[in-house]
Amino acid sequence: MKYNPHEYQSYATEFILSHPISAVFLEMGLGKSVITLSAIFDLCLDSFLVCKVLVIAPLRVARDTWPAEIKKWDHLKGLSYSVAVGTEKERIDALKKQSTLYIINRENVDWLVHKSGIPFHFDMVVIDELSSFKSYGAKRFKSLLKVRPSVKRIVGLTGTPSSNGLMDLWAEFRILDLGQRLGRYISHYRNTYFKPDKRNAQIIFSYKPLPGAEEEIYKQISDITISMKSTDYLKMPEYVSNEVFVTLSDKEWKVYSDFKKDMVANLGDEEIDAVNAAVLSGKLLQMANGAVYDSENKAHVIHDKKLDALEDLIEGANGKPVLVAYWYKHDFERIKDRFPVRQIQSSKDIEDWNDGKIPIAVIHPASAGHGLNLQSGGSTLIWFGLTWSLELYQQTNARLYRQGQRDTVIVHHIITKNTIDEDVLLALTKKEKTQDALIDAVKANLEVMR
Repeated sequence: MKYNPHEYQSYATEFILSHPISAVFLEMGLGKSVITLSAIFDLCLDSFLVCKVLVIAPLRVARDTWPAEIKKWDHLKGLSYSVAVGTEKERIDALKKQSTLYIINRENVDWLVHKSGIPFHFDMVVIDELSSFKSYGAKRFKSLLKVRPSVKRIVGLTGTPSSNGLMDLWAEFRILDLGQRLGRYISHYRNTYFKPDKRNAQIIFSYKPLPGAEEEIYKQISDITISMKSTDYLKMPEYVSNEVFVTLSDKEWKVYSDFKKDMVANLGDEEIDAVNAAVLSGKLLQMANGAVYDSENKAHVIHDKKLDALEDLIEGANGKPVLVAYWYKHDFERIKDRFPVRQIQSSKDIEDWNDGKIPIAVIHPASAGHGLNLQSGGSTLIWFGLTWSLELYQQTNARLYRQGQRDTVIVHHIITKNTIDEDVLLALTKKEKTQDALIDAVKANLEVMR
C-alpha cells in the first residue's frame, strides 16, 4: 500500500530523525508504528546512521502488529526484520538472523540482557508502550537501564505516558535520557516536585504535585517530547458511552455490604479475608461482577445480574458483533458457560474477528489492550467488569474507537448499583490516579486487621 503521510505523521517522523532521544506521545490510532518505521528506514537504509534496531513491544503487538505494518507499506520494502518471540530456541534463532530490525516482547528484555548469551549490540532501541517501563523496580526496567549507555538512539512511544499520575514519568525518562531531565534518582524527583498526600501514620499511599510542578516537569522534558491527540488530526467516528445499571437483591446486597463493612464474608463454610484496601477492592469488584474467589482460589457465585444484562445487550445488538471486556477468570468462565464466545488471543482470532466471523468475542484488557487493530470487526464494546487502570481502559476502548472505524462506537459499562463499580467508573471518567481513587473508594480501616 502506498504511504501518503498526514502532515503530523511527517512531522513526527522528522522529529525522531532529528532527535537521538525522543518521546513520542501519540494517542491511539495516529499511526505511531508507521511513523517510527519510516524514520528507521531512513536511518538504516538512506543515511546509514543506524545498523541494528531493537523494538520492544507487548507480546501480541510484537508478534502481529509490527510485522504487519512493515509488510503493509510499499515504502518500507527492503527493511528486513526478525521477530524474537516464542520458545527460547525460537528467540535465539531469530536474534541470530541477519536483519536490520529485531522485534522482542517486553517480558523477554531481562532474558535478552542477562540470559540469552547474545551481546546487546543495538545502536537504536524503540520502546512501543513506554508506559510499560514506568516501574523502576521491575526487571525489564533495570535490565534495559543497564545497557542503555551503549544505545545511540532511543524512541519511547505511548498514548498514555502518565495514566496513574506524573510519578510515572520519572522511570520512563530515566530510561530515555539516563536522568538528565528529571534526575537520576526517584527520591530526588519526588522531593522536588511532590509532597505526601494519602497516608496512614508513617505509610505514605500517594503523593500529589506541588503547585506549579506539572508545568515545570513538562518544561523539563519538552525539548525531546512531542504529544498529539487523535481528535486534533483525524476524523474519528462518533463515540457513545452508556451505563447499564443492575441492582442486587436484598440477600445479595447483604453479602456485599457485610463484607465491605467487616472485611470478612462468610459464604457457606468458606471464610474470605481482605487484608488491605487493595485486596478488599478486588474482592468487592469480584462480588459486583457476580462471583468471588476464596482462599483456595475457588469461585463462589453470588448473583447473575451482570450476565442477564449482558444477554440483553447482546440481543439488543441485533446480530452485530460485540466485544466483551472481562477482568477476572471467573467472569470469563461464567460468560462462556452462558454464551457461545471466542477469546481474542491469537493472530487467527484477530483475523477472524476483523473478517466478521466472530459474533461474540471476549478480551482481557491486560493481555490485549495495546496495539491491536480490531476496528474492522465491530463497533460495540461491553465492559462486563471494570479495571482501575486508566491506561488499560483507554487502550481497550481504542481497539474499536480508532481511525478506520466506519460505524459509531458504542461502549457499554455494566455497573452494579451502589457498589465499588460506581467508584471505579467515576475514577476513570475523571482520569484520577489509580491509587488515590482506590483508597478513597474503599476507605478501609486497616487498624481493625491488626
